[in-house]
Amino acid sequence: MASTPESKVKQKVVAILRERGAYYFFPVMNGYGRAGIPDIIACYRGYFLAFECKAGKGTTTRLQEREIDNIHHAGGTAIVINENNINDVSRTLMEIDNEVSSETDGA
Repeated sequence: MASTPESKVKQKVVAILRERGAYYFFPVMNGYGRAGIPDIIACYRGYFLAFECKAGKGTTTRLQEREIDNIHHAGGTAIVINENNINDVSRTLMEIDNEVSSETDGA
């Protein structure tokens, strides 16, 4: 089975999440869900993360933008990831590591 460019981005995100021990899943749209939910939902060290994966010049839909905005307003992190910014996944996890470390150091 040939992978699509977008599935390759998803595979890279998942590899980074696995390497760091993050919990993650792919929401399944089956008629009971809400349209626009990001491709990958994760939790890392108590932080809620969502990743919308795109390839090439792919852009988010209006529904995806609404969900990303809702996640931000609720205090979570939602990022649109493509081939050019895949390092943002690792950077975000490192920022969480730093935040958690500073919280425990100051306690």
